[in-house]
Amino acid sequence: MHNDRLSLPTPTVHKIRRLTTGVLGAALLSTALAFGPVAPLTAMAGPTPDGFADLVQKVSPAVVMITTTQTVEAPTQAQPIFPDGSPFSDLFKDFPFQNMPGGEDGSPRQPRHAQALGSGFVISEDGYIVTNNHVIENADKIQIKFYDGSLLDAKLIGTDKKTDIALLKVKTDKPLPFINFGDSDKARVGDWVLAMGNPLGQDFSASAGIISARNRELSGTYDDYLQTDAAINQGNSGGPLFNMNGEVIGVNTAILSPNGGSIGIGFSMASNVVKKVTDQLKEFGETRRGWLGVKIQEITPDMAEAMNLPKAEGALVSEVPDGPAKDAGIKAGDVITSFDGSPVKSSRDLVKRVADAPVEQKVRVTVMRDGKEQTLLVTLGRRETAETGSDKGTDKPAPSQKDQVLGMQLESLTDETAAQLGMPAGSTGLVVADIDENSTAFDKGLRQGDVIVEAGQKPVTAVADLNAQIKAAKDGGRKSVLLLVRRENEPRFLALPLD
Repeated sequence: MHNDRLSLPTPTVHKIRRLTTGVLGAALLSTALAFGPVAPLTAMAGPTPDGFADLVQKVSPAVVMITTTQTVEAPTQAQPIFPDGSPFSDLFKDFPFQNMPGGEDGSPRQPRHAQALGSGFVISEDGYIVTNNHVIENADKIQIKFYDGSLLDAKLIGTDKKTDIALLKVKTDKPLPFINFGDSDKARVGDWVLAMGNPLGQDFSASAGIISARNRELSGTYDDYLQTDAAINQGNSGGPLFNMNGEVIGVNTAILSPNGGSIGIGFSMASNVVKKVTDQLKEFGETRRGWLGVKIQEITPDMAEAMNLPKAEGALVSEVPDGPAKDAGIKAGDVITSFDGSPVKSSRDLVKRVADAPVEQKVRVTVMRDGKEQTLLVTLGRRETAETGSDKGTDKPAPSQKDQVLGMQLESLTDETAAQLGMPAGSTGLVVADIDENSTAFDKGLRQGDVIVEAGQKPVTAVADLNAQIKAAKDGGRKSVLLLVRRENEPRFLALPLD
């Protein structure tokens, strides 16, 4: 339910995809191994450096080029067939279409090998390397080129598609130069940063800029991007973003661009996210995130007023499927205000903190319910293996009624209507059969086909139930009533003004 996406009206967010290349060049044929110093690489500079040469020299030995080889299957569609003597038949014999399986002699096309380039960096002297998942996804072979020109084959340890991070490992009998992660939470807007990688196949290039924004969210649940104006392009995927101490504070992942090239808006996954992921990939070969087992949404000021909350903070629980939260007694309509002893400011805040918590850990979760705080003890599950189901109501639906309320024509939900709306049999509520497009209800997002399940955090099965909750809200001096609405069986809360 959490939705805090970055609005992109004209430009498009591009993963800085692997740069496909046909020939890698003679430089990739070198096999000699010559490694630099073992100690973590650091460099110090002031807030307004005269240059970046010393920093580049220090960190370059730990930045790598990643070359992948992937087998691409031949297309399966058949060659067009034309009548004998047709001029098109001769045309296809002379100029066979490139995407057709048949060659000039009619023989099937063979699978081909495609190569691509990306970037990465070494995080340990024994050969662990971080890059983007999209750099190595579906690769049959992964090869690492080091700054000194030497080559090593890499093994995939694990990936995390949610953060687009992958961990690789090379075998070496000599220690490798490596770089440490810095604390991305300490990075400030305006701080100098250095990006390194292999843009457009150009080996080991450096670009500098500043952090232009923090805490950007693009499309993932666990997104936490640093935005930078340091030039990054195709081929920079997986490369490091350094602070002025020579520490990695981000992994270059995506750009905002109308044409796929750098326009000074790039995104690097924050190092504090990446380090947690790589630690788990190194230990388990996979991620193991905590799982609370709730669907949540943000609280708007209107909703806070309707629920008598002092502030529009916390995470509103819209649904509780079978899982840890339900076992602990958390209910739909609860507002989670504290998790493991720390305040919850927003639904995004809660999502990240639950994911960071260890699986099977017992945590105290404080909720606001009916104006009172309750603290519940929840044993977290594991997100990756969680199996959620749909709660099915057992009450019989009330007889069908129709009435006009706040610009909506409402009728009681029947099993037949529930089936048409994709809801389980036995579901109860009020169906919005029609709605005035000039009404406040329409402005607030209600649409024909929505099902109002609760009002004022009380179940509604008849129009009279809704009217009773509206009256109670008015009598209580509130300006709106909180509704729980299902659309395509997905729940969400909204505050409906009563004027």
